Amino acid sequence: MTASKRNQNSLFHSLSRLYPFLKPIIPRLALGLLCALAASVVALAIPQVYRVLINSALHQGGETSSVWIAAGVVLVLGVLEATFVALRRQFVITPATTVETKMRISLYRHLQNLTVSFHDRWGSGQLLSRAMTDLNFLRRWMAFGAIMLVVTTMTVLIGLVLMFTLSWALALIFIVAGVPIVIYGFRFNRYYRQVSRKSQDQTGDLATAVEESVHGIRVLKAFGRSREALENFSDQAEELRQTEISKAKSLATYSLVISLLPELALGTGLIVGVLLVTNGSLTVGSLVAFFATAAVVATPVEFMGPLMAMSLTMKTAVERYYEVMDAENTITDPAQPTELIQPRGAVEFHQVAFRYADARSELLHDVELSIQPGETMALVGITGCGKSTLLQLVPRLYEVTSGSITIDGVDVRQLPLERLRTLVSVAFEDTTLFSSSVRDNVLLGTGLDTSSSAADEALEEALDVAQAQFAYSLPDGVDTLIGEEGLSLSGGQRQRVALARAIASKPAVLVLDDPLSALDVNTEERVEARLRQVLANTTTLIVAHRPSTVAMADRVALMENGSISAVGTHSELLASNAHYRYVLASLTEEPKDLDSALEDERELEDLDNAEDVDGVRA
Repeated sequence: MTASKRNQNSLFHSLSRLYPFLKPIIPRLALGLLCALAASVVALAIPQVYRVLINSALHQGGETSSVWIAAGVVLVLGVLEATFVALRRQFVITPATTVETKMRISLYRHLQNLTVSFHDRWGSGQLLSRAMTDLNFLRRWMAFGAIMLVVTTMTVLIGLVLMFTLSWALALIFIVAGVPIVIYGFRFNRYYRQVSRKSQDQTGDLATAVEESVHGIRVLKAFGRSREALENFSDQAEELRQTEISKAKSLATYSLVISLLPELALGTGLIVGVLLVTNGSLTVGSLVAFFATAAVVATPVEFMGPLMAMSLTMKTAVERYYEVMDAENTITDPAQPTELIQPRGAVEFHQVAFRYADARSELLHDVELSIQPGETMALVGITGCGKSTLLQLVPRLYEVTSGSITIDGVDVRQLPLERLRTLVSVAFEDTTLFSSSVRDNVLLGTGLDTSSSAADEALEEALDVAQAQFAYSLPDGVDTLIGEEGLSLSGGQRQRVALARAIASKPAVLVLDDPLSALDVNTEERVEARLRQVLANTTTLIVAHRPSTVAMADRVALMENGSISAVGTHSELLASNAHYRYVLASLTEEPKDLDSALEDERELEDLDNAEDVDGVRA
């Protein structure tokens, strides 16, 4: 099939892709369409009443009663038209919103299933604009645009037939005027489709810019870059404005053409019609009925421009929606899953290699590592050697390029994803919390009813281990809403809540990507002491960026050039491996978390006060 033919059929192709969602509501849409057509037919019938009235009553000796009868008929037809319009709205509004909701839920479900690599490539604003703006537009097109496009087309066709029956000569004038409209319509269709897509993409980019600025407002303010951010946003907003102006100009020109030509045809037709009446070729009633019909037809003709624009924008919205829906989920449940009944937590990496989809070379290669059940393994290496990526391969957030990762001898790819991510719990350095309560965030992965006693016990233990007891002193305790991404908390507080979330699910394997980086040394020591108690039977793989974190591990794995170059205890590697000593020397203590530091100062003050009191007593 040629490219031009694909473009001609693209609108119908877009409609065919919507069919699974539209199928349940087609009867309601059909009823709405019938009501709209009925309203249009009734509107076209009114001029015929005028023709009968003028020809039969409005002449010398005509009966006055005919006028009242005609007025009554017109009133009834007007009421019928209004009723059909109201019924059309009743039939289509509810099913259209139902389809919009189903499509939005399907999109969200698919986004949840798509791989992390997909979300790495897509801006959040682009996804947001597809889920909200595009689907909202699709709903309006289904409820109004699609039906009115059919109705206006049918109105014009029926109107032309009636006009030909009244006067073929006058009708030909309108046909001739319609030829330039059709020709220009094809040009408008091609250009408007391109500029509409550009506008919708720019809207998504602008939404991404807003989201990034809001989330990064602290950074912008701290570095004094608010003005630069505003300038960049203004440039993007201006680009969108120019695109919208181009859209408006194109639509305005098209509307001018389809409005001006019918009006010129009406003027020309009026002169010709008067001449036809003068020579007796046309009755006055037929002339009035012709122009009344032409007036009814002129409105939908003028409305064709916005409807065509709406349909083309709908096509672009469908394309944008299915760009996401067509994205393949490459990390799926196995066809024949294996179940672990009593997991011990032995984790092994066998010749593991990994490369990002857009990378030319492998980030990880020939990774061999064995972690015993209940063992804590620290992973150290210089920045960019692939430590965090290696951790994310265990719960299959990314998929290995080659090799395998096993838990108790079972390849993680043979485990159902839900089961795997119950066995493996993750705490990231870049903490993500949700706009909910501390309780809901901590109990996210437990599957427990948050109001149950078991949930309360799990919450209390997790907060205690993570040294996150500060949650009880919040305004509403653990039920305090912590705001978007938990930004109402300090960095150390967010990390402790995230660590509590990972612990609360009681996993067989705990993967920690430097989760203590924002904590001061004293708080870290308390967390590590409690972790040793609680995680005695949990296999833990932890990325370490500080010597104190390395010290809590049973063994240490050294990453070098995308592979594991050495494994041993801290003292063994310190004595035998020069690169380990170099890496360890580069690990520096992170700045203290202010909240934890203040807590430590208060504890020291309380201790000093107690010693002073004892001294006075002595």
